[in-house]
Amino acid sequence: MFYNIISQCLNSTTVTLFQARQAHAHILKLNLFSDSHLSKRLLSIYSNNLCFPEINHIFHSLPQPSLFTFSSVIHSFTRSNLYHHVLRIFSQLGSHDLVPDGYLIPSAIKACAALQALKTGKQVHGFVSVSGYGSDSVVMSSLVHMYLKCDQIVDAHKLFDRMPERDVVAWSAMISGYSRRGLVDKAKKLFSEMRNEGVEPNLVSWNGMIAGFSSYGSYVEAVMLFQMMLLEGFSPEGTTLSCILPAIGQLEDAVMGAQVHGYVIKQGLELDKFVVNSLLDMYGKCGCAFEMSQVFDEADQTEICFLNAFLTGLSRNGLVDTALEVFEQFKDEGMELNVVTWTSMIASCSQNGKDMEALEFFRKMQADGVEPNAVTIPSLIPACGNISALMHGKEIHCFSLRKGLFDDVYVGSALIDMYAKCGRIQLSRRCFDIMSAPNLVSWNAVMSGYSMHGRAKETIEMFHMMLQRGKKPDRITFTCVLSACAQNGLTEEGWQYFNSMSKEHGMEAKMEHYACMVTLLSRVGKLEEAYSIIKEMPYEPDACIWGALLSSCRVHHNLNLGEIAAKKLFLLEPDNPGNYILLSNIYASKSMWDEVNRIRDVMKNKGLRKNPGYSWIEVGRKVHTLLAGDKSHPQMKEILEKLDELTMKMKKSGYLPKTSFVLQDVEEQDKEEILCGHSEKLAVALGLLNTSPGESLQVIKNLRICDDCHAAIKFISSLEGREIFVRDTNRFHHFKDGGCSCGDYW
Repeated sequence: MFYNIISQCLNSTTVTLFQARQAHAHILKLNLFSDSHLSKRLLSIYSNNLCFPEINHIFHSLPQPSLFTFSSVIHSFTRSNLYHHVLRIFSQLGSHDLVPDGYLIPSAIKACAALQALKTGKQVHGFVSVSGYGSDSVVMSSLVHMYLKCDQIVDAHKLFDRMPERDVVAWSAMISGYSRRGLVDKAKKLFSEMRNEGVEPNLVSWNGMIAGFSSYGSYVEAVMLFQMMLLEGFSPEGTTLSCILPAIGQLEDAVMGAQVHGYVIKQGLELDKFVVNSLLDMYGKCGCAFEMSQVFDEADQTEICFLNAFLTGLSRNGLVDTALEVFEQFKDEGMELNVVTWTSMIASCSQNGKDMEALEFFRKMQADGVEPNAVTIPSLIPACGNISALMHGKEIHCFSLRKGLFDDVYVGSALIDMYAKCGRIQLSRRCFDIMSAPNLVSWNAVMSGYSMHGRAKETIEMFHMMLQRGKKPDRITFTCVLSACAQNGLTEEGWQYFNSMSKEHGMEAKMEHYACMVTLLSRVGKLEEAYSIIKEMPYEPDACIWGALLSSCRVHHNLNLGEIAAKKLFLLEPDNPGNYILLSNIYASKSMWDEVNRIRDVMKNKGLRKNPGYSWIEVGRKVHTLLAGDKSHPQMKEILEKLDELTMKMKKSGYLPKTSFVLQDVEEQDKEEILCGHSEKLAVALGLLNTSPGESLQVIKNLRICDDCHAAIKFISSLEGREIFVRDTNRFHHFKDGGCSCGDYW
């Protein structure tokens, strides 16, 4: 009687999960599990409701599960994306003398694709080949998708060519696979072949190509495909638009972006979350802050993803203060901010000169219970490098080790860069050496560090080691190598590597590489040769090129070329005071005071002021900022007394203030007082006052270190027995025992 009641209950089309569990309890109590019908029916109900504990319990209690039983369980796990369980259950078929059919095999292949389990996928493929399913179009299509997911496009194409019937899904998969790898010609060829075989593309086909080209960086191709799609009468939907908008943003085509936005409004897609997010991103990349704000104001502001995209867009456009206000507003309103929100703000501060604020955000983030991730740490570490906050950087390094994040290649690369910027190039190299799989970013970071420290030999050694390990250099790699050559005046080597870009690596020299060569030649006094390069460049020289020439004209007192370079810069950067100051310095070095006054009048009329000289030094856990001529620091009296004391000792040791670098028409004594007020000297004195004897000092200067400060700090390093690291805008200076690592060449 009980058996009939339970059977009727489980066979009912209206049975609820609660009723099924009650029936299950009676089956256990009455020991009716030997009845395969009841077990199968119960398993089917649990599978439909995705009750995985009950599924596992029943499945493992069955003495001899059938193929139907396996199918129920596998399909349940597949629907919930529990692919590890799919493969685990699928592997047990053989032990029960069961052979998978054409319905089960695609589920197993899909699991292999999702997990990128290539080895297992090949085993399933082998079974397909010997079991007669090689002509099943569904099975073959699944295998093609699997090989594409596992990045085996050659194997996928071989299988695709052997398919008896190739529908639009299979064609679209192959086309998308080539598109995602940036293989534009092959993708287009397949697209044409598909049409020649009478298979017309659908929206999935177009979306796959557009998304593929966009994600790989072939933005122009993506936009051209989008335009072709429209011309052929296809109506883009939300997926299409969220694929093409990022490409438009990367091309900074605000006009096309606005046209797509109009289409979004016309089609009523303003509520599509992905489209709105893409619009925010596109306007942010196009520099359209007003339009981006409009989209955000009209969007559902309870969506955290919209806030994150908006904050990123504001930061990208330099509106970091606005981003901070928006962040605080939503935080005060009780919005639950996630790790992406906090990371966006940390990156924003770090990239816009608010390094201390970035460190403070990191502390607040943890206090709010938000766990930093492998994106947060690389966003934060540059802030430490920017201000040479070595202690903070080491703490974050320890944090990444505790959280198991150091193995992330971007965390490791950021640490390499941070230690280099903090003057600890040995630690930078050590971080690189212990990385399990350094990528090109890591190699470039360590080469950039060596270059920054003027260590051309090590930079070049790393370059050749990278080539030996099969890594292909990029534009940044050659910028590091050429910059190292420029730092050390290696003219012959510089030409060798510059020429090898096209001859050996098939790479066209860009503006930054020409800038390195102009700097290299200019600094060794070959100003006319540098000027010849500028005139023969395939690009219109930018401010960086002319700035390199003007800076060297100041060093070598070349008035003629200096005026030519300055004239170009005044057109390119009319509001950059640095260019006027450099030309003024050239005039002052030749005592052409009337011209100096003329330049000052031009700056005054334009409302321009000389950029003040700042220096930063970390003492303990605090970063101090010193401003040239500023007396506001609480220890300024002691600092100036220390500098007076040092000046007396240095003069006895042979130091003479280089007053020729005070480019003002004032008395000699006044010039010496001006030199004493330079920010790097103030920072060094502060460090000496507040650190233990023998402890090294680390100073950052926002301008090029002057010759007098360079000479003075060499004396101080010897008199005080200190290692002093000074990072200026050009390079690192490592002062020790009265000498400098730059060899007085910078």
